[in-house]
Amino acid sequence: MEEATTPRVEISFDQCKGCELCVIECPKKCLFMSKKINQFGYLVAEYSGKDCTGCGICFYACPEPGTITVYKKIKNKV
Repeated sequence: MEEATTPRVEISFDQCKGCELCVIECPKKCLFMSKKINQFGYLVAEYSGKDCTGCGICFYACPEPGTITVYKKIKNKV
């Protein structure tokens, strides 16, 4: 997991198999199943663009390695 100014999730469009596990497990419900279909014919999961805490639960729930990248918030450096 990398760091960013605000937590967010990126889902690789063509690697998602539409299993919905990330959507089901997201505690903030900031992921949803899109109406978009990837090159393999799967409906894909998408990030709503808000409310992500960077917890990483979606990353661990996803059975497809490398499909989900979680960017955690940068901690204040003293």
